Amino acid sequence: MQATHWIAVAAGGALGAILRAFIYELFVLTRNPHLHHYPTLTVNLVGSIIMGGCWYLVVEKAMLPPTWKIFVMTGFLGALTTFSTFSLDLMRLLHSDQFLTALVYGVSSVLVCLLGTWLGYQGIRWAL
Repeated sequence: MQATHWIAVAAGGALGAILRAFIYELFVLTRNPHLHHYPTLTVNLVGSIIMGGCWYLVVEKAMLPPTWKIFVMTGFLGALTTFSTFSLDLMRLLHSDQFLTALVYGVSSVLVCLLGTWLGYQGIRWAL
């Protein structure tokens, strides 16, 4: 990889991590311990929408330089979204015997984020 690509990954990752921390802090401010899994769902949904739009702009229409793909999809979204935290949230719900909540959270996270990716893709496609 070129040096500019490494810089793009690092810069995107820094911004994604900052946004993720900010979203988590917003939920912490509610002081509601039952909302521990909502920040993960939020960042994954936001990331899915951005991923869909970015895919359309960078890969399908080539409207942005390839460096943007690395910056957004690898760096920014790689730091913003996470499957490992999603898995931890599910495990915490299961360990606290919240089986129905775990089922709803797991299924809805996958479906909502898939819908988000599609909406991001279609939204950018429609706007252009």
